[in-house]
Amino acid sequence: MKRALIPVTAVLLLGMAPVADAAPVTSLSALQSAIDRAQPGERVVLAAGRYEAKQPIRISRKSGVTIAAASVGGAEIYGASGFTFDSSERVTLEGFRFTHTATLSVPANSHHIRLSRNVFQLRSEAGKHWVNVDGDDVEVDRNTFTGKSTQGVYLSIFGPSSGMAQRTHVHRNYFHNHSFSGSNGGESIRLGVSSKQRFSARAVIENNLFEKANGDPEAISVKSSDNVVRNNTIRDSKGQITLRHGNRTRVEGNIMLGGASGIRFYGNDHVIVNNVVNGSTGNGITVGSGTVIDDTSSTGNDRPDRVLVAFNTVSGTATAIAGENRTYGPDSCVISNNVLTGSGQLVRQTQFSKFRWEGNVLWGGTPGNIPSGGYRQVDPKVSGELRRPAADSPVLNASVGSYPAVELDLDGQRRDDRKDVGADERGGQRVPLTSADVGPGAPAE
Repeated sequence: MKRALIPVTAVLLLGMAPVADAAPVTSLSALQSAIDRAQPGERVVLAAGRYEAKQPIRISRKSGVTIAAASVGGAEIYGASGFTFDSSERVTLEGFRFTHTATLSVPANSHHIRLSRNVFQLRSEAGKHWVNVDGDDVEVDRNTFTGKSTQGVYLSIFGPSSGMAQRTHVHRNYFHNHSFSGSNGGESIRLGVSSKQRFSARAVIENNLFEKANGDPEAISVKSSDNVVRNNTIRDSKGQITLRHGNRTRVEGNIMLGGASGIRFYGNDHVIVNNVVNGSTGNGITVGSGTVIDDTSSTGNDRPDRVLVAFNTVSGTATAIAGENRTYGPDSCVISNNVLTGSGQLVRQTQFSKFRWEGNVLWGGTPGNIPSGGYRQVDPKVSGELRRPAADSPVLNASVGSYPAVELDLDGQRRDDRKDVGADERGGQRVPLTSADVGPGAPAE
């Protein structure tokens, strides 16, 4: 039996040679046996090849084990089944190509599971999700999800019956080519469900790339509370970032280029700052309205209350900020220090109630029904894909009001005491994510 690995630092201090990984196994039966024997710190490796999984590959009651393909993408698992977890913790599944039909699930009895550098291109039937997370502290990083043409979600974050999965971290993944043509049920990421909207998930979704995410109007659909969605790039996609249910989510530093729309929100106390929406064919930011107030479990639309929408740049859209018209209009929201440029009615909303508008800069279209004291109409002199301001732009040091919740800008650099209007505090270097920055080949951080 292979010995448990000693940490590398201890090996060096003791002057010992590191214990080598066992030779790659070459069948699924041998893989199952190796997993069953594996001890904490060991790495079980499957040789390159195509392997048909007629029954589940079980990872049961394991801790501190890595199960990996010998080369990233070199071992393909196809057939009716795939890996299953049961009462496991701190297990990493790394480098596989999954083309089987079964959903890969992390159940509530497993935690600290990592799915890293895999390719998901499942052959599942309509309505099935590809990855489902019910356990706590799951990390999903540097994977590719591609080629889904049916209803169902690439990545569903759910949880036990008593609440949401906690602290899921989704980063450096590549979601693309979801071509389901229906109107609902084809999100790239679904974070919660309507019945769990009151539960805190504390998930972080960051630094992911979405391209041609056309399975649903929602590329990232948040239906839980207390999450962070930041620094993602969404390009040429029907899908938007939607805070569909839940409260207190922060949407920050996302870049949305082309596509059908930008950001849409319902619920209370969200913070939506430092985002760029450029070239959308639809609305840049949609302020939702409600069929209910302070919803807790229904599938209705919860009226937005006390949402901060500030220091965003919305450009190249017919309508930069739009509203809806349901029974209950949004209440006590703040729309401030945004750069809004376009060709049509830049602000189109009729259900304002106790809103505060201040410091916005509008250019290129008609102001619409934004209150006259809430904006200046002046050329912001922004350019480039991220609509950065020129050295002589009137947005520099021109913000109005105090916003301690906005310390950084689009690039993550600290803003001055007198902040620039819009997403960019002049001087940053960030660029949109490309396929080289995400997926199995992405560099380690």
